[in-house]
Amino acid sequence: MTAAATDEQSGSPAPLTPPPTPPSQPVRNKRRWVRYLVAIIVLIVLILMVLHLVRRKPASHGAQAQVVSVAKVVQGDMPETLNALGTVTPVATVTVLPQLSGYLTAVGYKEGQDVVKGQFLAQIDPRQYEIDKQQAEAQLAKDRAALAQARADLVRYTRLNAQKSIAEQTFADQQFTVQQDEAAVQADLANIRQYELDLIYCRIVAPVSGRVGLRLVDPGNYVTASSSPGIAVITTITPTTVEFSVPQDSLGNILQRFQSGAKLTVTAFSSDNTKQLGTGTLYAISNQIVTSTGTVTLRADFANENKVLFPNEFVNVKLLVDTLHGALLVPTAAVQSGAPGNFVYRVNADDTVSVNKVDIGASDGVHTVITSGLAAGATVVTDGMDRLSDGAKIRVSGAGRAAGASGASDAKAASGPSSVSAAHAS
Repeated sequence: MTAAATDEQSGSPAPLTPPPTPPSQPVRNKRRWVRYLVAIIVLIVLILMVLHLVRRKPASHGAQAQVVSVAKVVQGDMPETLNALGTVTPVATVTVLPQLSGYLTAVGYKEGQDVVKGQFLAQIDPRQYEIDKQQAEAQLAKDRAALAQARADLVRYTRLNAQKSIAEQTFADQQFTVQQDEAAVQADLANIRQYELDLIYCRIVAPVSGRVGLRLVDPGNYVTASSSPGIAVITTITPTTVEFSVPQDSLGNILQRFQSGAKLTVTAFSSDNTKQLGTGTLYAISNQIVTSTGTVTLRADFANENKVLFPNEFVNVKLLVDTLHGALLVPTAAVQSGAPGNFVYRVNADDTVSVNKVDIGASDGVHTVITSGLAAGATVVTDGMDRLSDGAKIRVSGAGRAAGASGASDAKAASGPSSVSAAHAS
């Protein structure tokens, strides 16, 4: 038996195992130096990587050129137009009212029908007015007979008065009687004409040419003179007008052109601005400015032969005020706005760009007029300006060269209908 077993059997505690001996001081110093060395190596590697990136970035930036599209500054015509929201306003909207009372016996139109002036619309029962006319005619016959008798008596009284056979007063009274009977006959004739007019009013006709609206009253109803809502509503369709408002700041140029006798063209487009509805001419300018909006109301005349302009329809209006001839034009995409104001990137001979401040004028959305800051023939960047800066290197794409070559033809196409931005109109 071992000593441990003896101790276990004897019940005495076993002796404890002694702890390991700690490393000596040289071993600990060696491990610390290894950690320091690793940290120094990592730091050196990081410094070398940073220096490499710092030295490489300028070289890469200077060597890489930005791909852009360009266009030439050309001379061309630029129409100056104003955009506005207009309303189709009929030349006439007439509510047909009865001019006398009676039962409506017939309606001679269909709802939504186009009618011409004088066309039959409705009939009022004329029998009562025919009877009144017959009574007036009978009264006329009676008064004419009385007048004939008075005139015959006056002839006798005239002869007797010449012979001094009757009193002067009797002769004068007979003259007055003749005059009274003549007046009665005139009154009877007027009554007859009134009843004839009433019979005409019984037959209601269209007072103007236009389109009839929905039916307002049916046959069998009793109508009275000027009763509401009337018999029908007629609205003129051809010709028609469009009413619109422009800012008061634009009124000066419009007045100058209008008063000089120029025919200012007005084009109407659909509410979504996708379809041209018609072309008209400005013919009226309101006599005062609306103070609440600072606008003045204008009205243009449209033939509307195809009847596409519908009464009270909202339309988009373009008023051609004037046309600038020989203006410097650049694509609108080339004009940028920033800290220096409006500017363009002008292409230099060494394939770099320069920030060129410009003053702009009218714009049609495709081209913009340059009033100062550029000369004809200069080349400007139109696309790819996201990362450009003053002095940056560029490379013109094939599409950009084609766009620059076709700039003159595009400028000529700008003479069509266009709109002037409110900011550029000044």
